[in-house]
Amino acid sequence: MNTKIKKGIKYIIKILLRPIKRFFVLLESKREFGAFKKLANDNRMPMTWKDRYYFSTDKTGTTKFDAHYIYHPAWAARILAKTNPGRHIDISSTLHFSTIVSAFMPVDFYDYRPAHLTLTNLTSNKIDLTSLPFKNESILSLSCMHTVEHIGLGRYGDPIDPNGDLKAIGELARVIAPGGNLLFVVPIGKPKIIFNAHRIYSYGQILEYFPGLKLKEFSLIPDNAREMGMVYDASKELADVQNYGCGCFWFQKQ
Repeated sequence: MNTKIKKGIKYIIKILLRPIKRFFVLLESKREFGAFKKLANDNRMPMTWKDRYYFSTDKTGTTKFDAHYIYHPAWAARILAKTNPGRHIDISSTLHFSTIVSAFMPVDFYDYRPAHLTLTNLTSNKIDLTSLPFKNESILSLSCMHTVEHIGLGRYGDPIDPNGDLKAIGELARVIAPGGNLLFVVPIGKPKIIFNAHRIYSYGQILEYFPGLKLKEFSLIPDNAREMGMVYDASKELADVQNYGCGCFWFQKQ
């Protein structure tokens, strides 16, 4: 039996088992509901079976998390704590990063799809990363994290452009001021395009794309980050053997 047929059979079995699994989840939720209601005999809060919203997959020994999106904003925030810029510009990184950092310093957040946020120390506006409205060498502190790999694939409503990522990278390098810092994060490993989700770059490609900037630090969130954690000052060799690692580049313009 070939591999495709085996996978097909496994998929069919998985589909057929779903109603059975749902039935047993329902039984378990009903049992726990009854036990809880019996113990909560003071009627402090109303409780009905109709209002249930039962979670059956969160009973784990440890808390699950997306390693890329937990570690890379933490990495960037620690660098900003060191550099302590008067104002930081972020382009399309995860909103958790800008909203939290804005508690400590003014942050200007930009995205192709602007976010309607109302927080002190934070502004939010629309921008096209392939054509930034900033003057040459005008920004001292800039981040663009887990973003460039999407540019030009059309995923977020932007125009299809195979070189959209390179245009965006060129713009980031253009606007960084002498002595300024760029925190840049993309998927790292064996280069390929996963259409229309993202690109994966090699370590060498990223250095080649930023010839005018000096690499001050490279850290890596590896494929097995749940076991290893984040690898600081990671090697090119480790980066190159990843399938879908997360490369965190701290660049500085000399």
